[in-house]
Amino acid sequence: MPVESLFPRLEALLPRVQKPIQYVGGELNSTVKDWDEATVRWALMYPDAYEVGLPNQGVQILYEILNEMPETLAERTYAVWPDLEALMRAEGVPQFTVDAHRPVRAFDVFGVSFSTELGYTNMLTALDLAGIPLVAADRGDDDPIVLAGGHAAFNPEPIADFLDAAVLGDGEQIAIAITEVVREWKAEGSPGGRDELLMRLAESGGVYVPKFYDVDYHPDGRIRRVAPNRPGVPWRVHKHTVMDLDEWPYPKKPLVPLAETVHERFSVEIFRGCTRGCRFCQAGMITRPVRERSITTIGDMVEAGVKASGFNEVGLLSLSSADHSEIGDIAKGLADRYEGTNTSLSLPSTRVDAFNIDLANEFSRNGRRSGLTFAPEGGSERMRKVINKMVTEEDLIRTVTTAYTQGWRQVKLYFMCGLPTEEDADVLGIADLARKVIKAGREATGSRDIRCTVSIGGFVPKPHTPFQWAAQADHETVDRRLKALKDALRGDKEYGRAIGMRYHDGKPSIVEGLLSRGDRRVGGVIRAVWEDGGRFDGWSEHFSYQRWMDAAAKAGVDVDWYTTREREENEVLPWDHLDAGLDREWLWQDWQDAINDVEVEDCRWTPCYDCGVCPTMGTEIQIGPTGKKLLPLTVV
Repeated sequence: MPVESLFPRLEALLPRVQKPIQYVGGELNSTVKDWDEATVRWALMYPDAYEVGLPNQGVQILYEILNEMPETLAERTYAVWPDLEALMRAEGVPQFTVDAHRPVRAFDVFGVSFSTELGYTNMLTALDLAGIPLVAADRGDDDPIVLAGGHAAFNPEPIADFLDAAVLGDGEQIAIAITEVVREWKAEGSPGGRDELLMRLAESGGVYVPKFYDVDYHPDGRIRRVAPNRPGVPWRVHKHTVMDLDEWPYPKKPLVPLAETVHERFSVEIFRGCTRGCRFCQAGMITRPVRERSITTIGDMVEAGVKASGFNEVGLLSLSSADHSEIGDIAKGLADRYEGTNTSLSLPSTRVDAFNIDLANEFSRNGRRSGLTFAPEGGSERMRKVINKMVTEEDLIRTVTTAYTQGWRQVKLYFMCGLPTEEDADVLGIADLARKVIKAGREATGSRDIRCTVSIGGFVPKPHTPFQWAAQADHETVDRRLKALKDALRGDKEYGRAIGMRYHDGKPSIVEGLLSRGDRRVGGVIRAVWEDGGRFDGWSEHFSYQRWMDAAAKAGVDVDWYTTREREENEVLPWDHLDAGLDREWLWQDWQDAINDVEVEDCRWTPCYDCGVCPTMGTEIQIGPTGKKLLPLTVV
């Protein structure tokens, strides 16, 4: 039976809300398929506002791959702002997709992609608006399978009560596999109901179904063990790794937003994974090994994407884009190809030790020299050794000085506050570094028109990293250090006016820390926050620290126990049964190396140092060079 569009009912509400354009759909390259011709139907959600969610690469890739499959359709849904939420509740309009405005509850799978834990409350809003029971145990056969993915799904335990399933790692192949399992189960007449479908997904070892695992606790609150509670369910669930990215050149037809979004560009992922070994970086740890796209595939993707979308900026994305083995040839080839057109190229945050001015000149050939962004992360040499960010002060000064002499006038530097073993002097070292950057720039150019912006975030220890055992700094310590840094910069008459400072206070980091290393007992806190009106917690204007602390107290959860407590080596961590491929003993040794200021090399260019990923996952590092070049396009 066709599913009726909710748009006539929704349209009546739109004149009464801000930014109604974000709810109407119809973007260039969006897809609406016939409901009755599909046997498996996905609703894909990025749990944030349209302006943040639409550019998300993960959702766009899955949307395109699933819609290319016969008898399969995928539509998108995003978090609605509180003004529309109130009207939808008053008028009985359920959570809808933006493609065909179909009710989310009518789909077979409701897939939610989490890049941050602060999107959890928005998922609960969507479930409730959709008429899907919040708690997985309360759902019936007519409710969709609620499936989590994305980086924040590598520890889904805090939202385990609300999820039917979660997947770890790359989504391209597992989304297809899940689709086939659902299709086969439906073709057989849905035997055994919802439970049988979840069992089929769990047996594969590639889908985590929380209800099939029991968690036992020690009297002191630590986890004793996590164990399957029925036969056929694997003890550990493994992440998915796509090898040969050239076979998956998505998105081919990027979505072009109707409303303004945070990234107005076509993004091409030039490689996946990172082995630099920054100890704070969950993304680098969980996406190993490095897998490069070839220069020719990148060229083809840029050509097709620009043609299909009309975007005039192309972003070459990865965790460290200048590390691609052929980045020089890629930059020159693309700059040659698009010289004289309105298409410009951009490279996101660049490692100081991978940057060179020739590369920067190629990327700015067709565009503005706006600013350069580098991420030293630590304010002192010692701190950078602790976090394994092998960038010396000399490296940084030399790089930014070269940039200033080549015509750049604005440099942005990213740092973190609250890192393990950090002391006040390490944070004040950020001011010293910024002064030296300005001083060197002025001396090199003979100009005082030199700017440097210091941007600082609070550090949050993440699962599957060497810092998963570390104590998080309390927000009072972080705020005190940031105030001292701010005072040091403001009080500097010689350089202070040339240095801008942007920072986040320590309170949101504590909440993120609670959610990132939480277990199933934290689910009660999330629900209590949501019931008290918690929405869009990643937005400072909507975030309430007090609401989270009140909810934790109400749920009997000790926030400090989850955040500022250091873990012992043998403590069972909530995510130990979820396998990112990293050897636990290697992670512990890297944590000990951090405490002792020992650096570890990048295994792309040195012998393997046994992190465990390649043998465990049956994968390998895939890097060039291929020796191929990009030829300019023939202009017709």
